[in-house]
Amino acid sequence: MISEELDKAIRTIPDFPKAGINFKDITPVLMDANLCKKITQDIYDQFTDIKIDVVIGVESRGFLFGMLIAQLFNIPFVTVRKKGKLPHKTISYKYDLEYGSAEIEMHIDAIKPGSNVLVHDDLLATGGTAMAAAELVRQSGGNIAGFAFLVELEALKGSAILNDYSKKIYSITTY
Repeated sequence: MISEELDKAIRTIPDFPKAGINFKDITPVLMDANLCKKITQDIYDQFTDIKIDVVIGVESRGFLFGMLIAQLFNIPFVTVRKKGKLPHKTISYKYDLEYGSAEIEMHIDAIKPGSNVLVHDDLLATGGTAMAAAELVRQSGGNIAGFAFLVELEALKGSAILNDYSKKIYSITTY
């Protein structure tokens, strides 16, 4: 089963980026090309029943599989980045994280009004980053078709705030 393979490949780093946080490191996953193919196919398979026009990948680890998922759907891939990283005119959204605050941006012309968007990131914790990406989609006039994650930290209840945007929230594995 893909979730078991993913669990075995993920490395937990205690007290990173600060004390009390158990960071889920996916870099060992990236060293297994076969597992990466399975992950991409698994996420694609979960969303084939929904019309998706664009996949958004959230900086930075959301880029890794987001682009591959978009390629399987044969649709555009859009990057959502930290403030100040995109060269063209942007829209932005400020939000809170489990250990601070942040602001993300997207090019103002990246999502066409009415587009159905799949938001992808590697990890769902409190849901703040995915919610911020969904707000950028809304600002652009797009619709959230769903959310896809490799890992969900269930105790932080991030999926609860995402339910206001889409009922289709998929995580390969949970902790």
